[in-house]
Amino acid sequence: MTLPANNSKHDTHFDSLLPSLKLDRRGFVVTTLGAGFALAMQPTLAQTAIKTDTNGLIAGEIKVPVSDGEMVAYRAVPAEKKNAPVVLVVSEIFGVHEHIADVCRRLAKQGYMAIAPELFARYGDPRKISNVSEILSKVIAVTPDAGVMADLDASVAWAAKNGGDTARLAITGFCWGGRITWLYPADNPKLKAGVAWYGRLDGLASEQTPKHPLDLVAQIKPPVLGLYGGKDQGIPLDDVEAMRVELKKAGSQSELHVYPDAPHAFNADYRPSYRKDAAEDGWMRMLAWLHQNGV
Repeated sequence: MTLPANNSKHDTHFDSLLPSLKLDRRGFVVTTLGAGFALAMQPTLAQTAIKTDTNGLIAGEIKVPVSDGEMVAYRAVPAEKKNAPVVLVVSEIFGVHEHIADVCRRLAKQGYMAIAPELFARYGDPRKISNVSEILSKVIAVTPDAGVMADLDASVAWAAKNGGDTARLAITGFCWGGRITWLYPADNPKLKAGVAWYGRLDGLASEQTPKHPLDLVAQIKPPVLGLYGGKDQGIPLDDVEAMRVELKKAGSQSELHVYPDAPHAFNADYRPSYRKDAAEDGWMRMLAWLHQNGV
């Protein structure tokens, strides 16, 4: 499930936005990640959910310093590798639960430092809310794009100080995080590449989500690979084709790939929407995209 949200490149740097953003912040609601899958997606499909071990990895919670305290995140990195390239992993609307942690471990097995920040930490814990509508209205709707961009920047800064090679920086995200994956390259042009899994491309503007990827094509300089399902009921194929047209007009190196028979969340191996063939092909496309773009 996706949702409207976006932030373009900061016209003023984030520091200038702090006074207004701090009015919305209520301290950190989420201070630890715990374990398991999001409550709203229970029961999960144990027979298809991928479980990646931590052999040869350093994996677990970290605390990322941000302007108003410490944000919890999940980090996985090869234990013996120095200066690993960095991939930011942005969650669905359900936050950093077991599926997102496993994605980090899968990336670490490929040689990356993968960091999944809990970007909803100030606004609620979607992992513990059983109703999707409640997650959308009480957590997602109040999470500002500007704050998300700053928290991603803070995660990059943490990686740089803790053995990550942020000159080789990428981002990937799913659903809500797929939209954020399109936004962050407009905010951080030093990014090498992005891979957006079924991220919303258009929607209504709001105070928290003033722009969407289709509004920002000219500002998205780093190449982004968008992976979409032809049967996604939340992201119209018209939006995907409109994005394709705008990217071409802009001379962008970004690309879009559609799996005709796949629904939304086709990579979510713990849910009925999982489509093994599309998910595995998308994973290989992602790794190839990162490699060819210097990550």
